[in-house]
Amino acid sequence: MRMRKKKNADQRLQKCEGYLVENPLDYRGKWKTLFNNDNPIHVEIGCGKGNFVVGMALAHPEVNYIAVEVCKDVVVLAVEKAFDRLVSNVKFVCGDARTLGEIFEDAECQRIYLNFSDPWPKSGHYKRRLTYKDFLTLYKQVLVADGEIHFKTDNMHLFEFSIESLSQNGFKLKNVSLDLHNSKFEGNIMTEYEKRFSDMGQPIYRLEAYFD
Repeated sequence: MRMRKKKNADQRLQKCEGYLVENPLDYRGKWKTLFNNDNPIHVEIGCGKGNFVVGMALAHPEVNYIAVEVCKDVVVLAVEKAFDRLVSNVKFVCGDARTLGEIFEDAECQRIYLNFSDPWPKSGHYKRRLTYKDFLTLYKQVLVADGEIHFKTDNMHLFEFSIESLSQNGFKLKNVSLDLHNSKFEGNIMTEYEKRFSDMGQPIYRLEAYFD
């Protein structure tokens, strides 16, 4: 569903000065200077309205979070959420997964979150899935050697595709769950989509991936 254009989006973002990074390429290799600390960097690709990344930032002040979202009319809601809650360890970038190598230096990030990414269900669109091998190569580039990908989805077919793609491209899997909300996993922060699907009774699939 197309996101409705937000009224006065630019003015609303200006009000939340300091949260949206206008020129992210300027910080490649220097993101920690923007946060003014040496904390690890975790990246969410496709942050939506920001419920997950803001919740994680509040729960983990020892981590710097960077949320990447392609749609400005969506990111304005996430920025306002962080601004209203006075979150100091999160920044937002308008962009998508293809720009990661331009935004981040090699081995600059410790973790990547992929939450409820577009499943691109048509067979001819599989190369657009964020767990396709080309994207995994990018993730390896910007992650440290022991970095991780944390992935959640409600789509069983995307989950199966992702397990196969990750396994075939040098990643190892751990903490795989076929029904996250009925598992023993602690500390889960729900996204907006996750709450919606969970309320409908759909199982949530989750995994963590790492490479040697």
